Amino acid sequence: MTVENDERAIAELHSRWVSGWERDEGDAPFDFRHTFGTFHDFSSPDVRLYDDFDPEQRGATTATRYGSIWEPAFRELVAAHRVVDDGPHVVAGHDLAASTLTFVARITMPDSTADIRTTTSLVRRRTPDGRRIVREHNSTKVLPAGDLDGVLRVGP
Repeated sequence: MTVENDERAIAELHSRWVSGWERDEGDAPFDFRHTFGTFHDFSSPDVRLYDDFDPEQRGATTATRYGSIWEPAFRELVAAHRVVDDGPHVVAGHDLAASTLTFVARITMPDSTADIRTTTSLVRRRTPDGRRIVREHNSTKVLPAGDLDGVLRVGP
């Protein structure tokens, strides 16, 4: 595979990864491993995953631990809808590839709604099963209420 093809494949993986976080009212309970099992490296001893949108700002050294941070919150969600705002931008080498993109999202909980803008950076390592995420860093800014009115789709 050429570097250009590899970069396109990594960009597609990042875009598909973002769409995995979408939720609609009535969806089955969120299962991190089921949703992201083909994206994250669940066996690497050197995984580092972090998202400052976690109220406790916990980092994780395994994909399983990272899932345990997000499963409770995403099971409480009414809906989560995202639109990629910029990217993905990719740099790919033989064994490692990095990608960055920015998305906007509306997160709807039973008693509140938040509009956010998140920049996400992922590093994937080539494994026998394909490129798997071994590093993730997300930085989120909460936007003024209603900032994304008319920007995001609503419903399935």
